[in-house]
Amino acid sequence: MSGRVLVAGVGNLFLSDDGFGSEVARRLAGAPLPDGVTVLDYGIRGMHLAYDLLAGYDALVVVDALPGTGSPGDLSVLQVGPDDLGDGELDAHGMAPVAVLASLGRLGGTLPPTYVVGCQPADVGEGIGLSPPVAAAVGPAAELVLGVLQEQLGLPGPSPEQRGRAAASARHREDLP
Repeated sequence: MSGRVLVAGVGNLFLSDDGFGSEVARRLAGAPLPDGVTVLDYGIRGMHLAYDLLAGYDALVVVDALPGTGSPGDLSVLQVGPDDLGDGELDAHGMAPVAVLASLGRLGGTLPPTYVVGCQPADVGEGIGLSPPVAAAVGPAAELVLGVLQEQLGLPGPSPEQRGRAAASARHREDLP
């Protein structure tokens, strides 16, 4: 596959581990990425994500806290299609990923091939900052996203030039006060 891929970090950073997707997006923003990959932290701006998807991305990778039956910090990858979404009412002031993706048809778009990289949260109560097991999963989740880009979507790894630019950017950020 070649084309445009959107990696969307979602979640509410004021609800502890719900901010997981945003933290992974921040981590990936400084990483070398294949050409055509855009990483954005949408937070709770579901309408923004829906309208960006109308611009015609060829694939989508959503990164989010994903409640389940595992232990806090457990990671999973799901492939999501239109049949998995059902109906959902898009909230212009919130982020319900299923509702955002389900609304694309009503907005005139189509759901591109979509993957969700999720992390089992420990705590989604009010508070800023990730719990220790979820914070420890941020780096592995970023690597998992890169694996989805390469293995599931067939994108090449970053070029040596891209890796060099990312390393220089990381050094620059370390020099900032």
